[in-house]
Amino acid sequence: MTAGRRLASRAIGWQAGATALAALAFSLRGAPEALAALVGGGAVVLGSLLAAWLSYRGGVQPATVVLVRWFAGVVVRWIAVLVVLVLGFGIWRLPPLPLLAGVAVALAAQGLVALRR
Repeated sequence: MTAGRRLASRAIGWQAGATALAALAFSLRGAPEALAALVGGGAVVLGSLLAAWLSYRGGVQPATVVLVRWFAGVVVRWIAVLVVLVLGFGIWRLPPLPLLAGVAVALAAQGLVALRR
């Protein structure tokens, strides 16, 4: 449990850092682009936080409970990402390329952390 929590927190930290770097890179094009990258990456970070919270609460449990919590975390994570993307595209009218780039950079950071484990 402790190793899983450490890995999740490390992945979330890397995701946040990668999102900040993407926003910094897009800030050269303007504030709306930087905000869009922050929102896109922030959606993944928020989703990862929710997934980690769902997956690692409750201590040691039977395997079926662990799998259900893991699956619920994945579903909640992607729902959070999709809701933020819909808000970013539809309501807030953020630039699409930086928004999607923020999501992609945060997901890539998570993948790199998982590979380094």
